[in-house]
Amino acid sequence: MATRDFLLSAPVLLISFLAIGAILLDALIKYSTRVTFIFSVIGLTVTAIAAAVTIPHTGYAYANMITTGGYAAFFDIIFCISAIMTIIAARPYLESHDFEHDEFYSLILFCVGGMILISHASNLLVLFIGVEVMSVCFYVLAGYFRTTTRSVEAALKYFLLGAFSTGFMLYGMALLYGSTGSLSIPAIHTAVQGTIQFPLLLIIGVGLLIIGLSFKIAAFPFHQWVPDVYEGSPTVVTGFMSTAGKAAALSALIPIITAVMPANPYKIQMLLAFIAGATMLVGNISAISQTNVKRMLAYSSIAHAGYLMMGLVANNSRGWSGMLYYSAAYTFMQLGAFVIVSIIENDSDKNLTFEDYAGLSKDHPVLSALMAIFMFSLAGIPPFAGFFGKYVLFSATIEAGFTWLTIIAVISSIISVYFYIGLVVAMYFKDKETGEPIIAVSGLAGITLIAATVGTFVLGFFPGFLDSLTKSFF
Repeated sequence: MATRDFLLSAPVLLISFLAIGAILLDALIKYSTRVTFIFSVIGLTVTAIAAAVTIPHTGYAYANMITTGGYAAFFDIIFCISAIMTIIAARPYLESHDFEHDEFYSLILFCVGGMILISHASNLLVLFIGVEVMSVCFYVLAGYFRTTTRSVEAALKYFLLGAFSTGFMLYGMALLYGSTGSLSIPAIHTAVQGTIQFPLLLIIGVGLLIIGLSFKIAAFPFHQWVPDVYEGSPTVVTGFMSTAGKAAALSALIPIITAVMPANPYKIQMLLAFIAGATMLVGNISAISQTNVKRMLAYSSIAHAGYLMMGLVANNSRGWSGMLYYSAAYTFMQLGAFVIVSIIENDSDKNLTFEDYAGLSKDHPVLSALMAIFMFSLAGIPPFAGFFGKYVLFSATIEAGFTWLTIIAVISSIISVYFYIGLVVAMYFKDKETGEPIIAVSGLAGITLIAATVGTFVLGFFPGFLDSLTKSFF
């Protein structure tokens, strides 16, 4: 059994050894930045392959403390791909800012380690450890440019509000334990199907746990930190935070919501539906007035959290699989957009407004075309990946009887077209009024852009394989 546990939990073990190994490389090898970079990319690739191999082997390991295979392994692949794309794009970005250090790669690896632990958690204690490992790394990464006031401010805001949300999450776990007598998610699921001695404590505990994880997803009304933190953080970190970080919190909500739903399906679904609807509307409406591209993408990220939560509201296999599919699609299109922003802003932290992007297609036609593709996909315009992802989530929500929420989602998507297409219009149909032409060199970041573009196209044109795979998990 011990050997089986080691093999099936290979992604968890590999990423743990990788993160520690990166620290040892930094300590033992002088000027090891290049070595750590290569080590991280290769290690994450091996971890992703190990996760892919374990997908069919669903079950539990280590006395039912973690799950193996299935959707957890699928999320592992998303985390690793997102981290690889981030690391490759970050190298030229950090070099241009004269801030490339081994610690960056170590933090990314530890962050992925926390995410993988979250996706595999079948015990609330393991979940809490994973959330804290991920969060602490994100706090440091947000303030990575420690000589920049905005970066330090972003880290401080993220830390203070993150610590506040941790209190909600811990209190919710405590109430769940008090009402069911267990921290094991499968045991909680068994308990709620029977007679609960303290049903009110259970509902309050579920609510507090949803609040704590909603902060990590950036769902309304726990989204206020997002614009300032995303704007102040290094751009490549913002891309990683808004994709892999969001997917990690969603991977935690799937087993929890599935476990507690029998306690009071209507109330829990209505709570999630309200949060999802408000998140979509607030995110998209707020994005309309933004003139800064990073802040626009930040509010856009809030809105997409609402779309993803529709899978939780649906509470059916189509909704769950739609969440997984859209998480993968969102990773490619959102991360690709942020990488382009990081290339265009150069080392001066400028060129971040819509006006700066005016006429970009004349000087940088390839970057403009790629940004247009990502904007179209985020808006849900066919035939890109974003369209099919939204289609699956919308149809699942209708099947669950929440047609009103789907109508809100459609209205929100229509609103989002304004600012997504607005950026495309600025690049192609407006001329730059003042200032020097933008000098943008992609370097290694071009590899990330190619991967993001291919992912956006493949998932849009050939959605069948991934859709069939995610459906098999539920």
